[in-house]
Amino acid sequence: MSKEKFLRFPDGFIWGAATSAYQIEGAWNEDGKGPSIWDTFCRIPGKIRNGDTGDVAADHYHRWEEDVEIMAELGLKAYRFSIAWTRIFPEGTGEVNRKGLDFYSRLVDKLLAHGIEPFVNLYHWDLPQALQDKGGWPNRDTVYAFAHYAETVARELGDRVSFWITNNEPFVAAIIGHLTGEHAPGLQDPVAAFAAVHHLLLSHGLAVQAIRASTSRKPEVGIVLNLHPVHPASSSEEDQLAARRLDGVINRMFLDPVFFGKYPEDMMELLGFFFPEIRQGDMETISIPIDFLGINYYTRTVARFDPEFPLIQASQVHPEGNEYSQMWEIYPPGIYEIVMRVWKDYKPASIFITENGVPVPDGVDFDGKVRDERRIRYLHNHLVYLHKAISEGAHVRGYLVWSLLDNFEWAYGYSMRFGLVYVDYPTQKRIIKESGRWYARVIKENGVPCLG
Repeated sequence: MSKEKFLRFPDGFIWGAATSAYQIEGAWNEDGKGPSIWDTFCRIPGKIRNGDTGDVAADHYHRWEEDVEIMAELGLKAYRFSIAWTRIFPEGTGEVNRKGLDFYSRLVDKLLAHGIEPFVNLYHWDLPQALQDKGGWPNRDTVYAFAHYAETVARELGDRVSFWITNNEPFVAAIIGHLTGEHAPGLQDPVAAFAAVHHLLLSHGLAVQAIRASTSRKPEVGIVLNLHPVHPASSSEEDQLAARRLDGVINRMFLDPVFFGKYPEDMMELLGFFFPEIRQGDMETISIPIDFLGINYYTRTVARFDPEFPLIQASQVHPEGNEYSQMWEIYPPGIYEIVMRVWKDYKPASIFITENGVPVPDGVDFDGKVRDERRIRYLHNHLVYLHKAISEGAHVRGYLVWSLLDNFEWAYGYSMRFGLVYVDYPTQKRIIKESGRWYARVIKENGVPCLG
């Protein structure tokens, strides 16, 4: 491969993959684990496609050693995983469940033994049901329970773990869980949704403090946000204003508090009525400087003016003639657009791409291989645009594919496959897909062939 046609990433660039506890672990009620809101939500008829649950998922709780061996075979430099809060505190607070802590401690040790950097994510949507019964994220007390949980995990793992993530995608947890109701806990209540927004962000700030105070090494701490470039559907002023409002809800309502210590003025004019009391010191806590921002990027959003849509009068459209996965438009330039915007407008200390991936209909061929060319093309094209952002000065330190394994895809159940590794759910057999083999070469060569 000639150097002229190869896009090399910076020396020390961290290549990895990501998962989350509820999506892969299974063992939903083993070794003292308590129920989470997703255990409850999956049991409500009609909420999850095909009535699927995360009870078994990819059975990672029992197969974690095999999964780490696969990571090592792929050459991963990092593995981002989430802790199941209910494995540590079955009731959300109270007495620590030692077996839960021990599980993650063993996982960290094995990762490090293989030279794989653990990225510990404290919250990926699986709130303890016992805390939901007391009001969940709309209840400010949950914030303090989370800070205590963060402190407990940091004390246990902080001698070995350098990279910490407080919350994953608070937009989804708050808005999709409490406003549209498509995710657990399944509410459709704007007051609950925007209380959850504020309390999730506040929990992030308190967790940053707790982690830094509880670890024996100097930790790097960040938050993960799902961010999209928002494009107007046309050049009309109505569509452009609609895009600005949608951008406010999806992007600025989370970026502005974390980096500027305030919510966007236009969003507060529109939605401030629904927010809870913002107490003295809250915004300072939310905006405590972080060491990195994690960006989850999958697709862009195209917005049009929609007078029927409550509050923001904007809705998403799907332009014809473009390429789509099973869930979204495939838009590789968006990763460049969002990284450059964040780098210029918010000036984070550094950036990690903490999720990027695509669901396509994977199947095992006659010879036992999984030939997922569309996933390879998706990842390749996004890495080309990410390289462009890095070459223009954005300090992006690593890239974590979503996902290592096929897994439980929330409301879609097992109908969507994102993994570099195919999981045959009836047998739990793992098969490294062609995309996994391709990604292993990317890691080894620290780069990708350029387009054309």
